[in-house]
Amino acid sequence: MTGICILGSTGSIGVSTLEVIAGQKDRFRVVALTANTQAERLFEQCQRFEPEFAVMVDADAAQQLQKKIKQAGLATEVRQGLDGLIEVATLPQTEQVMAAIVGAAGLLPTLAAAEAGKRVLLANKEALVMSGQIFMDAVKKSGAELLPIDSEHNAIFQCLPEDYQTGRMQAGVRKILLTGSGGPFRNTPLDELQGVTPDQACAHPNWSMGRKISVDSATMMNKGLELIEACWLFDTSPDNIEIVVHPQSIIHSMVEYVDGSVLAQMGMPDMRTPIAHAMAWPQRMASGVARLDFFNSMQLDFQKPDYERFPCLRLSDEAIRTAGTMPAILNAANEIAVQAFLDKRLAFTGIAKLVEQVMRTMSSRAAASLAVILEDDAQAREVASSIVNAG
Repeated sequence: MTGICILGSTGSIGVSTLEVIAGQKDRFRVVALTANTQAERLFEQCQRFEPEFAVMVDADAAQQLQKKIKQAGLATEVRQGLDGLIEVATLPQTEQVMAAIVGAAGLLPTLAAAEAGKRVLLANKEALVMSGQIFMDAVKKSGAELLPIDSEHNAIFQCLPEDYQTGRMQAGVRKILLTGSGGPFRNTPLDELQGVTPDQACAHPNWSMGRKISVDSATMMNKGLELIEACWLFDTSPDNIEIVVHPQSIIHSMVEYVDGSVLAQMGMPDMRTPIAHAMAWPQRMASGVARLDFFNSMQLDFQKPDYERFPCLRLSDEAIRTAGTMPAILNAANEIAVQAFLDKRLAFTGIAKLVEQVMRTMSSRAAASLAVILEDDAQAREVASSIVNAG
């Protein structure tokens, strides 16, 4: 039985991971589950999966969970805060770590898992966006296995040569084709985007995701962050990656070879597929996902991305080319902007404008240490917050 720790078990990726585990109880045992504030939901998961440890980042939520677990007579031990996350991500009995905490908050425990030589199932793209070189160096030094969970990166991984590990691009690869649905506003008139509401932005046509990631999909910032992540995962440059808008989300990404071949990974838009692939790799196992129906009017469309409609794509490309701490600055500003939009303090079109303003205000530094990266992350959040507060 493989021991697994799920960082962010109450989010959409964490819930999907537990669904996969529920169908594979003879192969996996849950060592630890973690959440930020959702004590009731984590308690329900503890009742069902009986982990050795449960971690709540929030102190009050940790006390609530401890009380519920004691009353229920469960043997699960409760931990608290960042130290608790790092502890369960590095336990000897933890062999796989699902890194599914959204945003920069997932960086430190995910990096700790990599440093401890775990199989890291990476759903937290921000870890690589912020600290790409440091993270990849940690993977190489410790001998950790880094397997991508984002459907696009997982698809690329599957389409690359069988002997490919997260290392250098093979000589026969011409280009990576990174697909994205274009979100709910792909065809919305530009003059109507200003009035988009949070509920509209979170209503993704294909995927079921958390609100922050849904907004990132609507602005296509998620595709920009994935561009940066792909550069690190596959040791390549943005010149070798092309973004393709594919509204149906059936082809999850493609790899083009120099002989004219293009390999595509296809499947239903369900995160259980890449989760099951990474957990079982290099084998395969059932995920519970419905089969593709090739005979029921399946249609596959492709479009070039509209950089006027989606300026976050341009900003992400600029950030990875600038390098240093600029990707961390981009990510931090975006997290503040998205939250301000969800709180109805910023217009939808203001998200990209705020990110660009922060990028123009700050200068990139060499990402020589985690301390430097976290300093610029914090400063970018302060600059973004001050702009929002100034109205």
